[in-house]
Amino acid sequence: MITMKIDKIKGAFFDSEKVLREVDKTTRASLSRFGAYVRRGSRQSIRKRKASSLPGQPPSSHTGLLKKFIFFAYDTDAKSVVIGPALLGSKLGDVPQALEHSGTTIMTRRVRVRGRRERRRVRLQVKARPFMQPAFDTEVTKLPAHWRASVGF
Repeated sequence: MITMKIDKIKGAFFDSEKVLREVDKTTRASLSRFGAYVRRGSRQSIRKRKASSLPGQPPSSHTGLLKKFIFFAYDTDAKSVVIGPALLGSKLGDVPQALEHSGTTIMTRRVRVRGRRERRRVRLQVKARPFMQPAFDTEVTKLPAHWRASVGF
């Protein structure tokens, strides 16, 4: 009769908790790398210049705020990554969303009224100047290769 200790037998089998921890670790690493690449691509597409970009092309950066405030974060609960510009308060309003998808936004502008300069809120129609979606589309094709490399296949 052959007898073995329980620990030796248990060690020979599949440890699902350990495997799940490793998969979570590689998922986090792969998606974080993906988020960093998308952020880099979107930042690189935004050029600093005085002139406005043409509709359909990435926006121009006049102050540098849009380019500076593009972030990514890994969401552990949803096991996903969130990438995009941060809300910058009332100064820019919903301009990043309007730039990406087109739409209207309200901005404060200096206007001359009866010889005086005043600040007025002006509603602007913005045509789409996507900068996040093209960067995402470029990197999403590379995601399976990144994942495969991180798992070791």
